[in-house]
Amino acid sequence: MSFCRVCGIVLIVVGVVSLARADDILRALKGACRITASLESHQLELKLERGQCAGNVDCNTRTFTEPADSFTGFSLSDLSRDGAHVDAVLRAEAGILTCTGSVHDSVLLGNFTFEPNNAFVARMGQLGITGLDSEKLEAYTLFRIDSAWVQSLQKVGIQGIDANNLIAMKIFKAEPAYVESLTALGYPTPSASKLIALRVHKVEPAEVKQIRALGYEPTLDELVQMRIFKVTPSFIERMKARGLNNLTISKLVQIRIFKLDE
Repeated sequence: MSFCRVCGIVLIVVGVVSLARADDILRALKGACRITASLESHQLELKLERGQCAGNVDCNTRTFTEPADSFTGFSLSDLSRDGAHVDAVLRAEAGILTCTGSVHDSVLLGNFTFEPNNAFVARMGQLGITGLDSEKLEAYTLFRIDSAWVQSLQKVGIQGIDANNLIAMKIFKAEPAYVESLTALGYPTPSASKLIALRVHKVEPAEVKQIRALGYEPTLDELVQMRIFKVTPSFIERMKARGLNNLTISKLVQIRIFKLDE
């Protein structure tokens, strides 16, 4: 048998094993589901459970708020149809989640199945995002994380995006427009982790401009620190009113930490 033929056989075997592993990792997820009207207008509360929930042991429970029009085959008005059998289907690029059950006392109770999308995994792999499993794809489906959004983040130059931090970036609205608003002020494009920190602590370009108008040029890290310790433009102005005109950002932070302004 020739060497090239042996190589070909090995590659086929490796390919089959890889596919088997992918199929094993991207298994369908199943569990119990519950859909109710949210306290927020035109919203639904979706609760998913996997595992043995008796005594709240080994129970994987997650609750999400979804727009009322997120599902096909189901609407907010269906919750008033006591006894109705419903298939509520949520479709996204990462997969399809179906909650099948009956309505009782304005609550849809039943079982769910999540079917992950292998084609989405392949597209994400082309973008350099690997390590995806069924649980992540389920979360991506619920948070509407798609390949086009990931690509838009990469196009504005964000480094360090991976399968794990995408969910945090989506939750805290780390959007390309926000990045561009920072770079327009002369800041370097933040990494994924720094971008999340900026959004978690609500660093806003409008406030940055106010801080700069007071004579400061904070770095991105300093802006996060200022938000953590509430070194706001009004606080800086109060310090200036006391005659403290040459305080550095570090000194302003220390005043807040040790409550020296009280």
